[in-house]
Formats: sequence, structure tokens, C-alpha cells
Amino acid sequence: MAVNIPMELLRSFVAIIDTGSMLQATERVFLTQSALSLQMRRLEDLVRQPLFNRQGRRLRLTPAGERLLRTARDILSLNDQVLAALQGQALSGSVRLGMNQDFAEIFLPGVLNEFITSYPEIQTQVRVGGSQELLDLLSNGQLDLVLCVRPEDDPKLLKTVPMGWFGHMHLLERDVLPLALLEPPCLFRAAALARLEASGRRFRVLVETASLSGIRAAVQAGLAITCRGPLFAEVAPLLPADALPSLSRAGYAIYDAPVPSPATSRLETLLRQAVLALN
Repeated sequence: MAVNIPMELLRSFVAIIDTGSMLQATERVFLTQSALSLQMRRLEDLVRQPLFNRQGRRLRLTPAGERLLRTARDILSLNDQVLAALQGQALSGSVRLGMNQDFAEIFLPGVLNEFITSYPEIQTQVRVGGSQELLDLLSNGQLDLVLCVRPEDDPKLLKTVPMGWFGHMHLLERDVLPLALLEPPCLFRAAALARLEASGRRFRVLVETASLSGIRAAVQAGLAITCRGPLFAEVAPLLPADALPSLSRAGYAIYDAPVPSPATSRLETLLRQAVLALN
């Protein structure tokens, strides 16, 4: 006998992950925290597997939870599209998206072009900037959605990726290592300086800029080495792991408004799928 998962359970499940906690999810699904807990127990009973690893107040998804999350987003998105089509309601309104420079060159011509083409009635605005700047704008109500790079312990992470050193090998022979870094605050900058200082490796910041294109130009010209995530591998060679002090990991995270509009939710789904598909 087929088992049907009620749509409201999937919607609550996704809301918990998107907001980072059951308490915050209550504002999105308009349920009490105890009611949400009961829903999640019912969902786990239906799928016959635990979905969360509970670590104090923090919730982490189990492997089964990760698989369900991907499917749940697709089901909810399809449900909303079917209803809108049958009711004659095209997605409309506006979405104000903020994203790091790391993602702009990948997602502006890809996901965002697809979104704008598919939903011409939606007014889409994109702001490219630093993570903290974008999160501040989201908190002040000036953005609806933010895709950014965060520390590996951030509860909103979609995935973690290794940080790496990028540049030309001949620069490693310098007594003082030349660096190209973004202006603070920058997660990669802080990690690079901390690891070099801890190891005693001498360095100087040769290029400091607010633009990732400036970092790219300096590294490609063989002037400096930088610390970035794997997306930078499209720009410059990744140095061997033992060439410089080892680095930690960073994460890709999506933040949205407490009660996102249907248009924002649709764009968020597309971005999540694209981020999870990145190598």
C-alpha cells in the first residue's frame, strides 16, 4: 500500500532547515514549536528513518534527511507551480537578491538568466557584495535573498568546500610571499593571514581590493598568491596542498526573509539546486 507524505509536513521540514531552527520556523509556517516537533516525528515515522541529528539546540540533517530535503524542495516547487497554473496565477512581484562575487560570474548568466526568462513578470534586482554587507541589507529589509560564503559552522550552510592557495609556483621561492586579498571583512583573507602568521611564513599584501576581478588579474599575471574557494580554480592554478600552511573549509549558505514571497521561494529553490550541483 502506497504511503503518502502530507504536503504540510514537507513544507514544515523545509522551513526548519531554511530558518535554522524549529523556533524560527514557527514564524514561517504559523505553528507552535510543539506542533512542529510532532510534525517532524510523524514525518520520521512515515519515512521510517531519523531525519535529524540533534546536537543540543542545533539540528543537523542525517543522510536520509539530506536526501529528503532535495526531493521535498522539488515536490513543493512543483506543487506551487501546478496550483499557480491551474488558478491562472503567474508568479509576479519582485525579488532582491544579494550574492558574493564568487557566485556572480557563474549564476548571473546561468540560473538568473533562466529565472528571468521563465518569469518575466517578476522584477529581479541583483546586488553583488561581501557576505556581511549583504546579510546586513537582508536584516534591514533591503534584500529578500542572500547567497554568500560563510564559516563552516554556520547553521545555514548548503555545503562546505575546501579553501585553497592559488597562484604560480615561482612565487613560493620568494622570501616574502606576495598576496592578493580582498578588503576586510573577508573569510578567505582572515584564514590566509591567520595561517601564515601561525606558521611564521613571511608575507606582504601586495594587492588589496574590493573587487574579485583585481585579485584575478594579480594572480593571473603571476604577481601574487591568493586564498579562495574551489570556484577560483577556473581562474588560476591550485597550488599543491603542502606548498603553504593548510587551510580550513568554508561554506556556501543561503539566507532569506522570515516570510519569503512565492517568487523569492522559487528563485531560492533554483539557487539551492545549482549550489548543490557545484563541484
